[in-house]
Amino acid sequence: METIKTNSAPAAIGPYSQAKAFGSLVFCSGQVPLDPKTMTLVDGGIEVQTRQVLGNVKAVLEAAGLTLGDVLKTTVFLKDMTDFAAMNAVYAECFGDHAPARSTVEVARLPLGAKVEIECIAGR
Repeated sequence: METIKTNSAPAAIGPYSQAKAFGSLVFCSGQVPLDPKTMTLVDGGIEVQTRQVLGNVKAVLEAAGLTLGDVLKTTVFLKDMTDFAAMNAVYAECFGDHAPARSTVEVARLPLGAKVEIECIAGR
């Protein structure tokens, strides 16, 4: 088992790793819309936050030698399901024709008051 860590994504804000690799799989912890330089939430609506989250996911994947194209499954946690269409538009833009399996759920709260959190599993 290998621990994946990069300064290009926010540091873990609790007792967990940014990602763990096991065999050919990489399990990325959920990313919220933190700016990795300031460790503060980015200002803006769901589109801005989703773009930051996926940028953070991309940075963690790159540290593992992967890209968004290697993602097999994502789980999207939304504070408000009415944001689904706007989140989905940014998500589709970032993943392009690659469409990993996905679950999307509405949750009562997310860390630091975020509107969106995304975790993923990718394959090497």
